Amino acid sequence: MSTENKEQKAYDADSIQILEGLEAVRKRPGMYIGSTGERGLHHLVWEIVDNSIDEALAGYADTITVEVLKDNIIRVTDNGRGIPVGIHHKTGKPAVETILTTLHAGGKFDGSSYKVSGGLHGVGASVVNALSSYFIVEVHVNGKIHKQRFEKGFPVTGLDIIGDTTHQGTVITFLADPDVFKETTIYDFETLRSRVQQLAFLNRNIKITITDDRKEEPVSFTYHYEGGLLEYIDFLTGTKTKINANKFYAEKEVDGITLEVALQYTDSYATNLYSFTNNIPTHEGGMHEDGFKMALNRVLAKYAKDNNLLKKDEPFISDDTREGLTAIISVKHPDPQFEGQTKTKLGNVEVRQIASQVVGETFERYLLENPTDAKAIIDKSLLAARARIAARKAREATRRKSPLDALGFASKLADCRSKNPAISELYIVEGDSAGGSAKQGRESEYQAILPLRGKVLNVEKARIDKVLSNNEILSLIQAIGTGIGEEFNPEKARYHKIVIMTDADVDGAHIRTLLLTFFFRYFKPLIDLGYIYFAQPPLYKLQFGKKVEYVYDDEALPKALEQLGGKPSMQRYKGLGEMNPEQLWETTMDPETRTLLQVTMKDAIEADQVFNMLMGEEVAPRKEFIQTNAVYADVDI
Repeated sequence: MSTENKEQKAYDADSIQILEGLEAVRKRPGMYIGSTGERGLHHLVWEIVDNSIDEALAGYADTITVEVLKDNIIRVTDNGRGIPVGIHHKTGKPAVETILTTLHAGGKFDGSSYKVSGGLHGVGASVVNALSSYFIVEVHVNGKIHKQRFEKGFPVTGLDIIGDTTHQGTVITFLADPDVFKETTIYDFETLRSRVQQLAFLNRNIKITITDDRKEEPVSFTYHYEGGLLEYIDFLTGTKTKINANKFYAEKEVDGITLEVALQYTDSYATNLYSFTNNIPTHEGGMHEDGFKMALNRVLAKYAKDNNLLKKDEPFISDDTREGLTAIISVKHPDPQFEGQTKTKLGNVEVRQIASQVVGETFERYLLENPTDAKAIIDKSLLAARARIAARKAREATRRKSPLDALGFASKLADCRSKNPAISELYIVEGDSAGGSAKQGRESEYQAILPLRGKVLNVEKARIDKVLSNNEILSLIQAIGTGIGEEFNPEKARYHKIVIMTDADVDGAHIRTLLLTFFFRYFKPLIDLGYIYFAQPPLYKLQFGKKVEYVYDDEALPKALEQLGGKPSMQRYKGLGEMNPEQLWETTMDPETRTLLQVTMKDAIEADQVFNMLMGEEVAPRKEFIQTNAVYADVDI
């Protein structure tokens, strides 16, 4: 490098920055809350709510209120002990100020103030304070209201006594800083409501109210479930046909660690396993899930063998004994080890042994005490095992190195030249006509086209053996390259953009739903990774003279007509096949001009219920949904 390019400030001792107080949080907020997008914004609420839940777990609170006030201000109130207001011996400041302005300061390190806790890193409330335009704490204790205000993490008032009170507890009000959360500062009430309801299920002694005051008519929900996880299981399984009439439930404390488990088998084929540690969802699982799975398979295999229900050539594997299972595993641990502040995986090795032991003992007793339920569960597991064995030959076809193998299942794939998954895109196209246009119009360097014929198999109503015997599904699996089932490996995905491109009509929407159901049931990690997209083809082509404009929805049509002026010609596209290759590229496939909608997994529980309702066997819930939502549908006559 030339000398001219090196005219920079010397790298010496003065180059080293020390970020004081909460400066580090404002400098790198993603390290503390995961992101500064919508997910991170909602994480602020959970940091404060978790502290109130911890008070409840410690036995000092039973009522929590979460309010979304006008202008997206959040207020969380509990009836716990209240944050200490006395002077801290080290800082010489009120303890509440110390907690809210210092990272890793809190009452969760001494092991006595809180037996178990979700906010274990001592950074929760202080991080929220740092990332808020303003943050107000009110502590109601000993008949007095103590109040202090902070702005962007810095105290702007002292801790003042502002009046008398008969309330006991803490009230925290904050406004997320738009300088940090540039993407959005608007809370999604449904995201907040569903998590609050989940917390109420997980803590049967707590009443939680959530209110949205942003509308003219405030919306409020109060949740209090005395049945806890058993009511949660009923909520999750809904209208699905139950295999075991008596739900399984167990709760036991071992070495200060409490394990709570509930499970129900249904006639569906999917497994829905939800795990939590100190109320925190552990989406990536961990030791508690591992111990549960080991015990479940071990106990069912032993019961089947002892009762001569299992043949030697049909041994159970874990997938067999979890088909149709809905289970909740909740661990309360005094010293859990999470991966990062966002707490997605539990790493405590001792929990695996405890979960295996507790579930093993209690579930074995459950089977002996409920022989009819035990027989029904074993029968379902046997059917799953036989289906798995029958599917082995079809599964082997998905292992082949090239999707263009002799079997020809993926021979319709027009692959891209690039072998770099990070830039490669797979367009799943409805029908050969649209597939032909897409193949001619694409950028073949990085865009692959896979046309599918007709309606894809509804995997919600099919076992794995039937899924893997379907040529269209098999072509899709081979093209993507990840394998399926226990062989699934997302790192082998050949494309990091998988785009579902269907017609903008009812049939197209149905095919899109079928494909999304397939991805949700068998390729959920690809949704989590952000690999799945919907293409947005135009509905109309407007032309006036040489001016051409494409319109993507009916709402935008009047404005487009007005802007073009005159009396433009208007073409309503009924399908992708009506577009020539140039039009399809320009409107739907060109990265410079296209619109892609990324499929996200905001709430796996809600998504599971919607897919089961829309694509499952029960007709009544689907009919009710259609009747309720018909008012929102566009009618094109």
